[in-house]
Amino acid sequence: MAATEQQHEQALKKFLDERPELRVELDNLNPLLAQAKGETVAQYRDERLHEAFEAEAERLGLFAWELTLQLTAATPEDYQAQRLEVHKEVAEMAGMDWLEYCELYGLAK
Repeated sequence: MAATEQQHEQALKKFLDERPELRVELDNLNPLLAQAKGETVAQYRDERLHEAFEAEAERLGLFAWELTLQLTAATPEDYQAQRLEVHKEVAEMAGMDWLEYCELYGLAK
């Protein structure tokens, strides 16, 4: 089961709560930059938050959905179980053999 929108929102909140410097930066964005992109300040801020979240996931060698699961799972074991479940869904949707998929993404079988 892929991460839900609610889980992602919880993960973004936790991510931001753990990074007060990012919150300050996002709270002080130049409104003219939002206007130049044809966005509201809130939309522009949300976009910057998502970019920071995705950059952190990439820095950790994770997909953004994996970081979402990591930040919202009750335990590390729960995270691993959810992560494998999603990877299995992805492999199935891609029509890939599970062992081949695990090898491709460096997953323990």
